[in-house]
Amino acid sequence: MIQHVRWEGHAYRRWQNWQTRRDSTVGLGMDHVKHTGACHCGAVRFEVWNSPDLLVFDCDCSICTKKQNHHFIVPKKQFTLLQGWDHLTTYTFNTHAAKHTFCRICGVQSFYTPRSNPDGYGIAPHCLDPGTVRSVTVEKFCGKKWEENMQSHQTIKGMSKP
Repeated sequence: MIQHVRWEGHAYRRWQNWQTRRDSTVGLGMDHVKHTGACHCGAVRFEVWNSPDLLVFDCDCSICTKKQNHHFIVPKKQFTLLQGWDHLTTYTFNTHAAKHTFCRICGVQSFYTPRSNPDGYGIAPHCLDPGTVRSVTVEKFCGKKWEENMQSHQTIKGMSKP
């Protein structure tokens, strides 16, 4: 005999919340690990869920060239700022779509909001704590012709999508 249970009120909302949390982790896959990282002085700390095999972009746009910005991209839901929000400052230029955040104490940018993926974060792999990265593949991206190259580069556009 099958018994049907009717969920109501608080119990139903708790069940819905559990379902939502469970469903939000399904997209992470079994091959994702929790990476932790920080700026140089440690005032800004974060965690990010991603593959242990990183695809890192080496962009040659004006700002990435000046600061040697190598980064991998993740959806916002896979990133958590653990501490240091009050130590961050932001620089923007041109379209102001990219938010270049950095520690105001040591000056290190450990993550930022990329123009290509405003719904995600670009994470500096060199700011990750040791022990969770298995491999790094670096892909060159011609940021000097940013508009033209973003149209043809579907991989980058999809990286911040869950």
